[in-house]
Amino acid sequence: MIPLVEPGPSLEPERITRYSRQLMLPGFGESAQRRLAAARVLVIGAGGLGSTIVPVLAGSGVGTIGVADDDVVELSNLHRQLSHGVEDIGRSKVDSLADTVRAIDPQRELIIHRERLTSENLPVILEQYDLIVDGSDNFPTRYLANDAAELAGTPLVWGSILRFHGQVGVAWRDHGPTFRDLFPSPPPADETLSCELGGVLPSLCTAIGSLMATEVVKLVTGIGEPLMGRVLFYDALTARTREIAYATDDARAPVSELIDYEEFCGIQSDPASVDVDATSAAELLQWMRERRSVRLIDVREPHEARARRIPGGRLLPMGRLDAGESPEGPADGAAGEKIVVYCERDPRSRRAARTLTDRGFRVTYLAGGIQAFVAVGGSVVEGDAVQDAASPGPEQIEMVTS
Repeated sequence: MIPLVEPGPSLEPERITRYSRQLMLPGFGESAQRRLAAARVLVIGAGGLGSTIVPVLAGSGVGTIGVADDDVVELSNLHRQLSHGVEDIGRSKVDSLADTVRAIDPQRELIIHRERLTSENLPVILEQYDLIVDGSDNFPTRYLANDAAELAGTPLVWGSILRFHGQVGVAWRDHGPTFRDLFPSPPPADETLSCELGGVLPSLCTAIGSLMATEVVKLVTGIGEPLMGRVLFYDALTARTREIAYATDDARAPVSELIDYEEFCGIQSDPASVDVDATSAAELLQWMRERRSVRLIDVREPHEARARRIPGGRLLPMGRLDAGESPEGPADGAAGEKIVVYCERDPRSRRAARTLTDRGFRVTYLAGGIQAFVAVGGSVVEGDAVQDAASPGPEQIEMVTS
């Protein structure tokens, strides 16, 4: 592997002492350490992965580290984001992380990007760096990072974590396949769990973050075999790892421009959607237990509704709603009736609620969808026929029963 970065100036005696345990590694030596000192690495995210990656890179001797994140430290972060402490709650994560780096090595340069990365600002920021590390927690940013790296010809180290599992890979245009060759398109937005909803084992962050930092060191110095064309999967419950090899998809159109990644990933970004009322899963469960009148409208596809649904839910898939169909019955929820739209999580139901509100319906959407309803103890029905929410016609009946 050809080193990514040319060596910097000779090391001072204090630096040689500091890095003595890695300078003695076979195939490493002072030249590799000088390459690290000259390297410029951008890390996306100062959360679970970033708060491991950045301190490891700083301790390893990476000369310039940039960190991009617009979030602040919360109490629920502290079990896994070990670079932050109780006193940092409410602070910017990048400011907290900067203090951690200074405590490790005051000579390390940490460049703070206290902003959310977009198609407009990332290309400009990326010009300052040799390598990008994606420790983000959402698909829009992952595809943005990959596409920006592909356009710039910059190597990308990426990783992801959820519950007890993690993944690590390397993407580098002209040297191997990229993230888009492995995942050409994102999963449906309402089928995607986050650590906030799905949970994460705290030690998984340090394990995957350390593996990602190791890939950075390998790329910068030219040692070892980077994870190009291979994805490493780690299962913390069984302490097993496995690899999946993948190749460049020659039929895939090359990335030619950066796009709207929120829209690409199916995330509603229309500001008008925020004024739609939401019903919490706990509220809905209470209404049902109190036998209040609730009209439930399921905007998923028939096969999803047959797999599991909330009792009493009637089907009106989003495609039919977009085509102009509306639910049967009064639009104003007469006689105290609540009209609640739901899907698996809530992206589709939020959009459906916006559509129905524009048509004069007084509706709310179920925040968190079926997943949230189940999480608070709600019961679901599996495998039964699903009633239609719109006025029945021959074509609609065929769709429901097929």
